[in-house]
Amino acid sequence: MKKTLAMHEESTSRRKSDDNVQDGAVPAYLLDRDNTTRAKVLSNTIKQKRKEKAGKWDVPLPKVRPVAEDEMFKVVRSGKRKTKQWKRMVTKATFVGPGFTRKPPKYERFIRPTGLRFTKAHVTHPELKCTFNLEIIGVKKNPNGPMYTSLGVITKGTIIEVNVSELGLVTPAGKVVWGKYAQVTNNPENDGCINAVLLV
Repeated sequence: MKKTLAMHEESTSRRKSDDNVQDGAVPAYLLDRDNTTRAKVLSNTIKQKRKEKAGKWDVPLPKVRPVAEDEMFKVVRSGKRKTKQWKRMVTKATFVGPGFTRKPPKYERFIRPTGLRFTKAHVTHPELKCTFNLEIIGVKKNPNGPMYTSLGVITKGTIIEVNVSELGLVTPAGKVVWGKYAQVTNNPENDGCINAVLLV
């Protein structure tokens, strides 16, 4: 019995191996570790580029007040007895493209009133310190959510794309800049116009 116990103890106990290990020998699972420095440098450069990009799009209004859905939309009753409540009327300023046509009433869930549609914005160039009345190309991002971006709703803090071809801005390569982003700095539904600052 003692002999079997001793055999089992021997199998579980650890001993120092007698094999001569060469200097600089690396175990199999560490063989690909020599690339770490390069990978580290690569990740650092990527981080730096991201930081630069974030700095590039540093906006004049970094924080804006979130707009509730009840404030953004008004429930429109429809149907013969006005019992259906699936339609919504947008109460904020909106942008729709030049070739926009409304859907038939049966399929139109979000109504964008003609009186609140805008095609131009007063855009201020921060370096030139002068304002231009420029055409809006599209809504890039509404901070309240992607649904408002796709609907083209323009609220305070929204990033819009404007046509700056008449300003004569040129890239380092010599090409004329056509579209540039600007951030809305006012509440368009209150003022009746869109004021924005160009992101340069």
